[in-house]
Order: sequence, then structure tokens, then C-alpha cells
Amino acid sequence: FVDYLPRLRGLSPHTIHSYRDTLVLLLRFLTASKGIEPARLDLGDILPEDVIDFLNDLEDTRHNKISTRNVRLAAIHAFFHHVAALFPEHLEQAQRMLCIPLKRADTQPVDYLEYEEIRAVLESVDRTTVDGRRDYALLATLFNTGARVQEIIDLRVADCQLIKPFQVRLSGKGRKVRICPLWPQTAEILRDLCAERGIPLDANTWLFLNHRGESLTRFGVRYILAHQCDRAKEKCPSLARKRLHPHSMRHSTAIYLLKSGVDLVTVSQWLGHASINTTNRYATIDMEMKREAIAKAEPPHGHPQMPPAWQTDTSILAWLESL
Repeated sequence: FVDYLPRLRGLSPHTIHSYRDTLVLLLRFLTASKGIEPARLDLGDILPEDVIDFLNDLEDTRHNKISTRNVRLAAIHAFFHHVAALFPEHLEQAQRMLCIPLKRADTQPVDYLEYEEIRAVLESVDRTTVDGRRDYALLATLFNTGARVQEIIDLRVADCQLIKPFQVRLSGKGRKVRICPLWPQTAEILRDLCAERGIPLDANTWLFLNHRGESLTRFGVRYILAHQCDRAKEKCPSLARKRLHPHSMRHSTAIYLLKSGVDLVTVSQWLGHASINTTNRYATIDMEMKREAIAKAEPPHGHPQMPPAWQTDTSILAWLESL
């Protein structure tokens, strides 16, 4: 199965690690619930009921979200697709596993920053320090590209074209590669970052590094965003009411582009969405903003209303009286 994922499915290392972690968690759960050591556990011992209990345990004991539960189930489905192809004697068992449905989750509100809030965060970064200049470049690139956190930490210097036309090459989900334009200001920030590190613009090295000289981790990006937002709260109190995470910057980019008049198809391509239906939720948010603006612009209560047209049009009144 480990060879099957990268060789035949072409999945990314990140997805493979996620699938591996799911199987480890499942084996630990089965060991605890059935009292059978993993080495003695047979494939036939894993029943659909066991998988459902495992998924429920993720929510009840580990307090995972429904989205995480569904990610774990997708990994189990992938494993039993493989089982069905290679072991016909387990076909019925695999089919029963594949019939376990994903759990429907409530639609959560999108967390995003307004343009002024993003400016407040960027302006609060202490750029007199090396870490501060890296954080500033990281946040500016996140907002410019709307990149997923994994895309941003996988970014190498050679992926950035910092001469005109300014653009960056992002490797997204399913190994899909997309080109995203950079604003001139973002390109200048990244050029300065490379110049400070003394590396050429075509270097095949990570763009954003931690203290050990390695690529930033997902946790590292989350920490930087939280730290810099905390610094900006005094200047921009509205940040204290926001639930922020790295994906918030991606949402913020989408909303900003739509507010700026960029069409939905372009925003979808900018963010690397597989389906424009995913982008539609941002359009819904933007429409709600427009409704709120219209509501605020309505005449105050008690404003005299115009009488119906039939009362003011004398020709209509004359015609009615002639009937």
C-alpha cells in the first residue's frame, strides 16, 4: 500500500503521511478494543462496525472535527480500494468498507481578515529583526497568493520569478501546479529577503526557513500568524474577535479579490480550486456584504413613500371612471 500510493496514485508525501497516520491510529484503536496485538491482527478481523466505532471515537475521545473524521475515512477507503484490487477473497469486506459514508458537517462561517486588518498586521511586524523581515515576507506572500499553508512551506526560491512578469509557481493538491501573479511590492520584498540571505534568485532552496535552516512547518506558520496578529490587536481591536489560522489568509485573499471586482473564474484559478463551486461560497459572502450595505443605505423609518402609479396617473384614473 505504501508503494501503491506514490507510484500508481502519484500522491504527495503530505497525503501519504496523512494516510499512514490514519492506519496507525486505526491499528491502535483495534488493539485497544479487541485486545489483539497489531502483529497478530488479520485483515479479516477489521469489520465495518470497527471502523465506524473508530470514527466515532475520533470525535468523542480525540475531539476531532467532522472534517478530520472524513479525512481519516478517505484514507481507509483508499486502503480498501487497494485491498479490493489485490485480494479478491476480501472483495466483499472491502465493498462494505467503501459503503461507509462521509459524515455531513454543518457549514462553518468563513474566517477572514478585512483589508484594513491585514494592513494592521503587516504594519505591526518588527522589520528591524531577521525573523521580523521573514515574517513580513511570509505574510505578504500568503495574502498575495492565497496559497495553502503546505504550498507556502514547500515554496523554493527557484519557484519565484522576481523579475517581470512577477509570478510564483505553486504545487497544490493532487500535485497540481499553478502560476500565481505577484504584485510588484511582494516581488520586491522577496528579492530583499533573498539578498539578505545572500542567495541567487534561482537557488533550489526553501524560501522560508526556521532557526535550524529548514523549511518552516505548518505549526511554525500558524505560530507566526498568531504572534503577529497578537501584536496588531492594540492597533486594530477588531482582530481580537477573529478566529485566525493560516487558511484565514487564503479566505482573505479571495474576499479581497472579489471586492476588487475580479471575476469568480479568475479567483477560482488564482486559488487553485478544482471546482468553481468551492469558490462560490466567497461570492455568497460578498453578496451578503452588498445586502448589508444596501440595508444601511435605505431611507430612515418614516420617510414619506411615493403613492402608487395608478393614483398619480390621471389617464389611468379617467379610464377606470369610464368603466
